[in-house]
Amino acid sequence: MLLKHFFTSKIAHSSYILAGKNSCAVIDPQRDVDVYITEARSMGVDITHILQTHLHADFISGHVDLAQNTGAKIYVAKSAHCAFDHIPLSEGDTVELEDMVLKVLETPGHTPEHLSYVLIDKFRSDSPVGVFVGDTLFVGDVGRPDLFPDIAEELAGQLYHSLHDKLLKLPDYVEVYPAHGAGSLCGRAMGAKWTSTIGYERRFNAVLQIKDKSMFMHSLTENMPPAPDHFSRCSDINRKGPTRLADLANMEELSADQFKKLMTNPKMEVLDARSYHAFAAQHITGSWHLDLNGNFPTFAAWVLPTDKDILLVADDYKKALEANSWARRVGVDRIVGYLDGGILAWAVAGFEASSIKLLSAEDLHNL
Repeated sequence: MLLKHFFTSKIAHSSYILAGKNSCAVIDPQRDVDVYITEARSMGVDITHILQTHLHADFISGHVDLAQNTGAKIYVAKSAHCAFDHIPLSEGDTVELEDMVLKVLETPGHTPEHLSYVLIDKFRSDSPVGVFVGDTLFVGDVGRPDLFPDIAEELAGQLYHSLHDKLLKLPDYVEVYPAHGAGSLCGRAMGAKWTSTIGYERRFNAVLQIKDKSMFMHSLTENMPPAPDHFSRCSDINRKGPTRLADLANMEELSADQFKKLMTNPKMEVLDARSYHAFAAQHITGSWHLDLNGNFPTFAAWVLPTDKDILLVADDYKKALEANSWARRVGVDRIVGYLDGGILAWAVAGFEASSIKLLSAEDLHNL
């Protein structure tokens, strides 16, 4: 048994390859799946299984792309009612991968259809060695149950039972493989470690110390940071099956004249992905600004209009590609072009630009 962990930094997403001698499973893949195909090839194994713990709300999953690129089967909760070809799973089902067995636990709470996969390596013993918990349990935290506001109380109660009556019944030595780490908005205060154990979380996870169900539910439904607007949108896209990346149009390279002409279309918005200092010094009047070096994908999905196409300003072509890649990971698929030559080309063309005065914390305090 081989386990490979992948971490997608700006969305703090963890995914995994679980491999035997000849085949492997990918658990909770990100949207751009070449990284798994390349890794599987280097390991000398075929991708045969794609396991989804739940319908992810904060990013677009790569399950459909990966299945079509490899022929692997997608395994997902029966209760998710997904529109793409898949093998539906329910409590007590098992997924076999060579000498390994993944036992299915229904662990609703973060989402109604959530599953966890208990890993048994039969080559060693019949005892569990790990559990892929998705967003039910994190290092130092648990999944937020308020992504569906109308049933938040119900989900909080389900989460309590999923944790205390199922996951915490596993032995202390069982390793915990969550789908997110510190920086994700799917929980409130995740630790910086990528993995943990049931015993460690039982002892040190502050939320799990709340034994009273009512108090547990109250703690997870009060004073929770706002859930970004795109969470429900991403979940629905993942249920239906995302558009394949290969089917999306490429960004066009646009001259300053072409860029300005397209800006006259009311269905267009301009997004500037340069640094705060560069944007403040000079930017296209009326443009959005999201620093690519910051939490770019989350805010792009959160604030950009979903019914408009996007024109992109970046430092260079490489940065434009990077911004487009991060945007697509969260379902922002409508970046149609970028400004060739960047803001310098815009200035040379003599088109309108604006600037913003930057203030230090001391300056702001003294205003």
